[in-house]
Amino acid sequence: MLIVTGIVEVNPDNLGPARAAAIKMMEETRKEAGCQVYEFSQLVEAPHRFRVYEEWDDAAALQAHGQTAHMAAFREALEDIGVISRAIEAIESGARKPL
Repeated sequence: MLIVTGIVEVNPDNLGPARAAAIKMMEETRKEAGCQVYEFSQLVEAPHRFRVYEEWDDAAALQAHGQTAHMAAFREALEDIGVISRAIEAIESGARKPL
């Protein structure tokens, strides 16, 4: 399994469009083969920062996600919204077990 996580910071003046783009992206991505979890969350102490959290079956599923039409549309929306910073990482994970 691959876990993708990080923070995207957007122009605070564009929170409405950022939320709308994130919601559309989540809805479309969750339909993809190999996508287990796909979430954006606004940070309470900094609403212009969004936590990204994704779980993918494998690298091939994540790579296919990057080629989708909704990913291209999301990238375009982010250009209009204004990304201030972006720090996202992929983590290879082993078996899932409860704590």
